[in-house]
Amino acid sequence: MVPGNVLMVCLGNICRSPLAHGIFQNLVADQNIKVDSAGTANYHTGAAPDPRSIEIAANKGIDISQQHARQFVVEDFDQFDYIYVMDKSNLQNVLQLAQTEGDRAKVSLLLGNTEVEDPYYGGTDGFAIVYDKIQIACQHILDQWKN
Repeated sequence: MVPGNVLMVCLGNICRSPLAHGIFQNLVADQNIKVDSAGTANYHTGAAPDPRSIEIAANKGIDISQQHARQFVVEDFDQFDYIYVMDKSNLQNVLQLAQTEGDRAKVSLLLGNTEVEDPYYGGTDGFAIVYDKIQIACQHILDQWKN
């Protein structure tokens, strides 16, 4: 794999994908890589990340408080080299918008064959678990880029 622009996608773009956006952006801060996040639904367009996501990121030294939710759009396929989704529902929703095989090839689950569970309806502990899973996955992507 070669380095490229990265888009992180979940359902509402307030829990998982903002964390992934912040984590990955922090890891590639010294590189010329565009990192963003989006949701497959427009439930929270313009909203800040969930306070629990902001808190867990801040506890790890990452500020995601200035992010704003947006919905995934077809043009994202042109702007990003890698589109990582959090679960199979997100995967299906993004793939339905793909117009070419090249678009489809850019999309994958962040955790390979495993989903990043949505912590929205749970407590703070769920956000910590999700953070750790995303951190490991993001580091794995960077390790693949180096090889």
